[in-house]
Amino acid sequence: MLTREHAEKIATKLKAKPHHGNSHDIAVVEFEGIRIAQFGIRRGSRKDQGHDHIPGQIHVSPHDAMKLAQCPMSFDQWVIKMKEKNIIQTEKKLLPPPPPTQI
Repeated sequence: MLTREHAEKIATKLKAKPHHGNSHDIAVVEFEGIRIAQFGIRRGSRKDQGHDHIPGQIHVSPHDAMKLAQCPMSFDQWVIKMKEKNIIQTEKKLLPPPPPTQI
């Protein structure tokens, strides 16, 4: 189970920008200025309060979310996964047209 402590570590690792709310904070994850994900972090007094909604909101499995929290997965590895899932679009560079052929 993901706890508030895990959620805070994930937010830090994904360089999330915090937005403070009444009962919870929102961690907004951006890549190159584009919002990729966001998730809530409860601010209650119970540190063991579940945050099992996070994996779906950051587009990974619960196992990968735990890896983010416990350090085996880096931000760059997460970005690669997002590109593989086509959540982060990569620009395809167009090749210049071939030179005209001589007849």
